[in-house]
Amino acid sequence: MAPDANGTALYGSSNNNNHHHHHHEQKLVQQRPSATMNGSAKVANGGAPQPQQHSNASSPPADEDRSARQSLIILAAIFFTSLFAMVYVYAMFPQLEESEKQYLKVPFDIEDAKQLGRVLDRYKDLYNLEVMFGIILVYIFLQTFAIPGSLFLSILSGFLYSFPVALTLVCFCSALGATLCYLLSQLVGRRLVKYYFPERAHHWAKQVDRHRDDLLSYMLFLRMTPFLPNWFINLVAPVIGVPLYPFALGTFLGVAPPSFIAIQAGKTLYKMTSSSDAFSWGSIAMLAAFSVVALVPVIFKRYFKAKID
Repeated sequence: MAPDANGTALYGSSNNNNHHHHHHEQKLVQQRPSATMNGSAKVANGGAPQPQQHSNASSPPADEDRSARQSLIILAAIFFTSLFAMVYVYAMFPQLEESEKQYLKVPFDIEDAKQLGRVLDRYKDLYNLEVMFGIILVYIFLQTFAIPGSLFLSILSGFLYSFPVALTLVCFCSALGATLCYLLSQLVGRRLVKYYFPERAHHWAKQVDRHRDDLLSYMLFLRMTPFLPNWFINLVAPVIGVPLYPFALGTFLGVAPPSFIAIQAGKTLYKMTSSSDAFSWGSIAMLAAFSVVALVPVIFKRYFKAKID
């Protein structure tokens, strides 16, 4: 009986040991996946995501640099395409005498305008459409790419054509050229300005939002006054959120008073010694009066709003 008891006891002890060993193996098996998962998590957290986070942090500046380069390439392509069109128009122009060819260029001072006026006046009657188309194309080209010289073309238009024709031509070319400059700036300039001058662009945009209902009046005022040059208005307007409709309409109507003065001066082109001769104290007073009239709707609106409040 004792051996049996001892044997049973030994057998039971062996079973307990086996059960304890088996339970220990199960715990090890359960711990291994956890360790593997922790190891995978460490690899996942310490390996791949960190370079991805670094890449994500650096990708926006890289995208902005690429966008700025693309904008400059687009601008250069449009400019040289337009320049090629200018050369083509020059090549298609009527045959000139050798002494006249040197004067067929964009006028940048009053003497250039006088010499170009003499040449164009000679060919205007026989080649009226060619001369007018050449003036229109050059005017739009200068306005589109914010190149100085359009003032002398306005004076020259007054010299070559009657007042109604010259005023319509100048207002049309100014509005169309400014609109093309606006669209070009919207395509290219917005990204460039926001890339190089982000804080200033944001400040200007807030000012536009404050006066959004009166943008047409302000556009008329700016076109009639010399506070900001036209090329600057054309480039900045789309960047700060000025809509195209008040911009184009304000340009067409707003350039009329200054163009009126320039065209009138063109009637006495040969007597002028500089572009400043076009602006007398009387003409400056007229521009000031038109500028005040342009702001009358804004003044009345604020006055009645203050009364109501």
